[in-house]
Amino acid sequence: MADSSKRSSTVRARAAGSRRPARQSSAAGKPRATAQALLPQGDVTLTDRAYAELEELIVTLQLPPGTALSELVLAKRLDIGRTPIREALQRLSRDGLVNILARRGVLVSEIDLRAQLRLLEVRRELERLMARGAAERATGEQRAQFSEIAAGMRRAAEKSDDLLFMRLDHQFNTLISAASRNEFASRAMGLMHGLSRRFWYQHYKEAADLPLAARLHADVAEAIAERRVDAAGAASDSLIDYIESFARSTL
Repeated sequence: MADSSKRSSTVRARAAGSRRPARQSSAAGKPRATAQALLPQGDVTLTDRAYAELEELIVTLQLPPGTALSELVLAKRLDIGRTPIREALQRLSRDGLVNILARRGVLVSEIDLRAQLRLLEVRRELERLMARGAAERATGEQRAQFSEIAAGMRRAAEKSDDLLFMRLDHQFNTLISAASRNEFASRAMGLMHGLSRRFWYQHYKEAADLPLAARLHADVAEAIAERRVDAAGAASDSLIDYIESFARSTL
């Protein structure tokens, strides 16, 4: 029964995607299809789609911290049934982006600097591990992709292009997760990406040095592309040093 339901959701998701054009997000000025485009290739269930779209709304502060979320309202907003919305909210709760409270419903979680600094302690170790693993294990095709990301990050740095940077950052995170060949580190990092991206989105215009952040990402990508394992680990540490400094500067 569960397999039948999943296949049914997948078919409905494909049908919906084929007959409905992407709608514009008034807050971000980008198509709603952006979130769907970042989903893995292959079968995409309605729950996957709901999760991707809700995560983007929360990370980009279109659903601000403290917002009370209604399954019915979200189902109408995203044109998705309530069951996939409920399942997506459970996943977002595991990511720390929403809190599910008895008798109070679902609230978008608050942004907590101290929690962000604790998160960075873990990110430092995991990202170093994954950067070194990717430098050692990436395929030739993946190394070429890292080279492309590095070049794109250099362009983003030169032009202070925040949209290009954020798009490349997502590609970088996805690629390093695959190339590191460590599913346990990847799962742990996956729980932190949304919180980290939301914190960045909230503060980067006031506190971030975007060209520096882009160059530091490029350094990691280049080291991985060139199979320089130690350099990839050191570049990852330098990137986290900057991110931690950025976080503390928001005090």
